[in-house]
Amino acid sequence: MPDIQHSLQFTAKPETIYPLISSASGLRQWWAEDVIEADGALELSFFKRSTVYRLRRLIAHPPLEVEWRCETGQEWAATRIAFRLTEVKSGTLLRFTHADWQAPSDYFVSCNTVWGELMFRLKAAAEGGSLGPLFTAAGMAR
Repeated sequence: MPDIQHSLQFTAKPETIYPLISSASGLRQWWAEDVIEADGALELSFFKRSTVYRLRRLIAHPPLEVEWRCETGQEWAATRIAFRLTEVKSGTLLRFTHADWQAPSDYFVSCNTVWGELMFRLKAAAEGGSLGPLFTAAGMAR
């Protein structure tokens, strides 16, 4: 099964980054404007709720690791989204994986590109220069 992987260096400490990757309020700052908590899971909605991804936390080891299982989505269902943080001299190293895709489809490739953009938005949010969420309620930010 193919995986999407990214690695990025932050000047921020893990304690600053962790809330941004482990909560609805955090994800709203860099990923999607429309995020709600429902039944112990997070629902991220895109394009006026035409697409909804439901994420359930599998692993939580604050402030170094959080992993989510996606419960919905044609190609996202049963995939895992993991954020692993390692404190280093200059701040934090983030290792990101979106794992267990069924195939390296065109959508998989597109999501890899989007995740790259999202990593830089997360970095900006953690380091105080927020670009805001990539996905607004109506579409994609410019």
